[in-house]
Amino acid sequence: MISTAAAAAHPNIAFIKYWGNQDDALRIPANGSISMNLDGLETRTTVQFDTSLEGDRLILNGEPVQGDALARVSATLDRIRQLADLQTSALVRSENSFPTGTGIASSASAFAALTLAGATALDLCLSERELSQLARTGSGSASRSIPGGFVEWQAGTDHESSFATSIAGPEHWDLVDYIVLVSGQHKVVGSTQGHQLAGTSPLQAARVADADRRLELCRKALLERDFPVLAEIVEQDSNLMHSVMMTSRPPLYYWEPGTMEIINAVREWREHGLQVCFTIDAGPNVHVLCPGSDAEAVKRRLTSLANIKSILKCTPGGPAWLLEPEISGV
Repeated sequence: MISTAAAAAHPNIAFIKYWGNQDDALRIPANGSISMNLDGLETRTTVQFDTSLEGDRLILNGEPVQGDALARVSATLDRIRQLADLQTSALVRSENSFPTGTGIASSASAFAALTLAGATALDLCLSERELSQLARTGSGSASRSIPGGFVEWQAGTDHESSFATSIAGPEHWDLVDYIVLVSGQHKVVGSTQGHQLAGTSPLQAARVADADRRLELCRKALLERDFPVLAEIVEQDSNLMHSVMMTSRPPLYYWEPGTMEIINAVREWREHGLQVCFTIDAGPNVHVLCPGSDAEAVKRRLTSLANIKSILKCTPGGPAWLLEPEISGV
């Protein structure tokens, strides 16, 4: 028996960050978060359940993968198989259109696409909420890549109450995210391990305690398309997360010289009237946000900086979607 489906999903950039868990196994976050899906970047994944397979197989960007990455994929497939009352192994083929493991949320798009493709292949009729919950168990931020546009992840307290929903569609606001790459190297400490270290920082409790205030300000700024307020809260939230990282035991230092160059430049440009701000996920690369009306001016300034390798342009993206599968021999 062979049953196949394919799906794609966008990564997302968090305006209010997810860092640290109430429950590491289920990835129930310490606080809620808000993000924007990134049109222009995507993961495409085909899941082929095949009774001739003796175990799950993963091919990522054309290369067979073993170890922890395969184990995480199998764990997500196990949850899908349990819902379908099935034990058949699967071949998973996944391709990213952007660098993997560099702080551009590749696991978010990967597990969102995996969840949608896997559930579809087994004819599971799951709601967006249920897909978001399932994707969350593979990668927390993947819960936000299931819905479209601007998305809020309700932290909840258990599996049923922790899921993401769209608070505005991708057409709501013409925002541009320039992802400025200062390094293409795979980060040494991944986000999963980083989340587990968050509680060792003396700053994490204060960051979490203030999260509801930041969420409310960010949500309101998004819905009202108020860029100055959004810029202030997005940068504050990013700085809080990285302060927790830098004061964890052991500390996590993701920033590189190019990271600081961009931060300082963005602040200076804003002081001179440009609508622009920055945010940084778990990595050295910087997301530079601006309204579409300021995008060309921001791009010109970014290209003049010294320590950048490349720039990716993204706009608000839609939800995870199904593709026409390509059945492959195993």
